[in-house]
Amino acid sequence: MAVLVVAEHDNAVLQEATLNAVTAALEIDSNVSVLVAGKGCAAVRDEAAKISGVSRVLVCEQDKYEHQLAEPLAGLIVSLADDYSHIIAAATSQGKNVLPRVAALLDVAPISDITDVVSADTFVRPIYAGNAIATVQSEDAIKVITIRPTTFEAAPADGGSAQTDVLTAPDDSSDYSRFVGEELTQSDRPELTSARIVVSGGRGMGSSENFQIVEALADKLNAAVGASRAAVDAGYVPNDYQVGQTGKVVAPDLYVAVGISGAIQHLAGMKDSKVIVAINKDEEAPIFQVADYGIVADLFDVVPKLTESL
Repeated sequence: MAVLVVAEHDNAVLQEATLNAVTAALEIDSNVSVLVAGKGCAAVRDEAAKISGVSRVLVCEQDKYEHQLAEPLAGLIVSLADDYSHIIAAATSQGKNVLPRVAALLDVAPISDITDVVSADTFVRPIYAGNAIATVQSEDAIKVITIRPTTFEAAPADGGSAQTDVLTAPDDSSDYSRFVGEELTQSDRPELTSARIVVSGGRGMGSSENFQIVEALADKLNAAVGASRAAVDAGYVPNDYQVGQTGKVVAPDLYVAVGISGAIQHLAGMKDSKVIVAINKDEEAPIFQVADYGIVADLFDVVPKLTESL
């Protein structure tokens, strides 16, 4: 039995979610390989080889893997699948894009967003926006799994000395998709899914201009900025700020919810935070049911004062 972890990277830096995926893989079996597919990704290869617990790093460099498109990457993973009992990736936008396709090509049932490993064929995952926890068992010969990064500790990034193998890309017909372009949000703030502190705003902010109040508090705390789906749908902030069931799942040391009522789909993305502070003028808001500290007051009065006092 061996486990293949699909590395997430930008051809220059290995994303931390891969370290969380390695931890989950090691709970299944000690024989863990990491697949690094990209272009000009020698730095990522070297990072992966140093991860504690990793036995092998498989490297495949081709133009078609440069932007991590699901079609060519899934074809590569499937070509390696016979050597592995488990294929794992983090439940990030990339992992959720690629692994369902891998599962379909292998004709197996994917197991998504697991939070715990019970045994090699049994896993725990949240359902119904986290309101229920399911223990699922798979009898598939190859198990295709995404893991929730916030529930697994990151594997040590150094201390390992994995063997590196260079792969030849399979001859597949994946030219029916091509990379056209991307628009990236540039920010000096911490990345949302890995930040120790997150300050999020909701519909109560009222406008994109008012959202600057949240950003000012976040800058004081050196925090990432998040938002509820209502705030994103209203156009206050970009889509990549969204925290929740249909957005990003975070579990920081401190989560500050400003003007967020606490809809179930939002709570699913942040209720595992260690300390939750809620600021809302509606004392009946559901967010107070999960908050460790609550402030019932007008956010436009409280938040600027809080920012000024820091």
